[in-house]
Amino acid sequence: MLRPSHSHTAMTATLLLMSSTMLSGIIGLVRGKYIAWLFGAGLQTDAYNAAFRLPDLMNNFLVGGAVSITFVTILNRYRERGEEIEGERLLSIVLNFVILILVVATIVLMFLAAPYIRWTNGGFTEAQVALSAHMTRIILPGQIFFFAGGVLGAPLLVRKQFLYSALTPIIYNLSIIIAGVLLASRLGIPALAVGATAGAFLGAFLINAIGAAKAGVRYFPQINLRHPGVRDWLKMTLPLMFGFSLPFLEPFFMGFYASHGTGDITRLTNAKQLFSAPMAVLAQAAGVTSLPFFTQLWAAGKRREFALGVADSVSRVMALGLLASSVMAALAQPIVGLVFGGGHFTPSDVQLTAIYFALYSIGLFLWSAQAIYSRAFYAAGVTWLPMLSSTVIMAVSFLFYGWGYRWHGAAGLALASDAGIALQALSLAVLLHMRRMVSLASIEFDELGRCFAAGITGGLVAFAFKSALIWVAAKLGHTAMAETRWADLVLIVIGGLVWLISVDWVLKMMGSALPGVMRKRLGFA
Repeated sequence: MLRPSHSHTAMTATLLLMSSTMLSGIIGLVRGKYIAWLFGAGLQTDAYNAAFRLPDLMNNFLVGGAVSITFVTILNRYRERGEEIEGERLLSIVLNFVILILVVATIVLMFLAAPYIRWTNGGFTEAQVALSAHMTRIILPGQIFFFAGGVLGAPLLVRKQFLYSALTPIIYNLSIIIAGVLLASRLGIPALAVGATAGAFLGAFLINAIGAAKAGVRYFPQINLRHPGVRDWLKMTLPLMFGFSLPFLEPFFMGFYASHGTGDITRLTNAKQLFSAPMAVLAQAAGVTSLPFFTQLWAAGKRREFALGVADSVSRVMALGLLASSVMAALAQPIVGLVFGGGHFTPSDVQLTAIYFALYSIGLFLWSAQAIYSRAFYAAGVTWLPMLSSTVIMAVSFLFYGWGYRWHGAAGLALASDAGIALQALSLAVLLHMRRMVSLASIEFDELGRCFAAGITGGLVAFAFKSALIWVAAKLGHTAMAETRWADLVLIVIGGLVWLISVDWVLKMMGSALPGVMRKRLGFA
């Protein structure tokens, strides 16, 4: 499984990417812990988080994030027709052309960085604008590497070689940490931006370039926009270039409002980063691994197998998402305290971040579902419909964020995120059903209901147990129990065990097959 050239099955690919995503998530949390410890939650860290917005926007317009998705579908078509060389010629043409555009765009956006930061973060001081613009200019070139890495990684995904994709986020996060350790004393917080660009080069571009070369992917130094495949590529990618989805634009909405409160951007970003770790394991790993297999089923005309495969994936990630969200919300305070507490990240920062983390956790099963549903569309070569739907929902969601912020400040932004992603997931499910691609009736609603009941019960029991332990400790004179890292770890372990026992009991009582399946998968039965 760990050989770079190994051609994975759906199961081994999922195991590999879930493991690497979990490791990457842990390293990402170490990165977040390091940043929180060193810089806290304040003007500098708000500027740092805002510095990624303009590069991310450029990446979205030039489909850097979706390029591997579109190319997996296109290259599969060429491969099915026995025209693999022609597919690689198309890949080279697009790679060469878009990199030229990216170089020009990077230079232009460097000049626009300061006004953009000022316009999108109305609460920033001029010093914050200058600092954030400086870091933006450092991060911008990294988007070239992300795009090139995505293009070069697509042939590897077609060959079902997932190790290179698995290593990309790990190298990226490690690069930021190493740059911070080595350069923070001299450069300050911009050292983290240097690490981000270095991580994009090493983790996204270089490792995929090495993998593509070893796999024998051919490179053609040419630009021929009359190639017939260019039209197919544009047909698939133009909707992704001009369509916006809530998962992408949420940080922009959050920053627009949260910039008016010192440290709010940082606390919300930390809460979302912590929430994203289990989300990545459940949704992104399953989504990335499922795409080549969904694409293959659709290309072979196996519509029934395709529909059942998507429905099964959605049911599985939603069930696990409902369970995971309950324990995350119940133990939010010790989890945030363990990961981010200490140094310049104060107990007040921990408390506020824990509230945002708990609110984000409510929507975990919805984020997981929409990641699978969107890839079902991409596998079928349909990109305009989900992007049109997402763009409409994005416009509506912006109103949610405004109402949420006016109603309850930064916490209202987290609730607006839940409302927006609920609309996003539901719209994709309905559209797939209406096009007779994936029936809503195929979702295992009975099992989801059992998981919901078990999650609520387990979450309440775990929360009550955690609160009782803190109360007993306070009565015994250990008032700092909620503020020490060892105490946080004890609360998480005990609370987690209580939650697991409660959930297992409820699921068994309700006749769920999930406990038995999980024991079998883990080798306990």
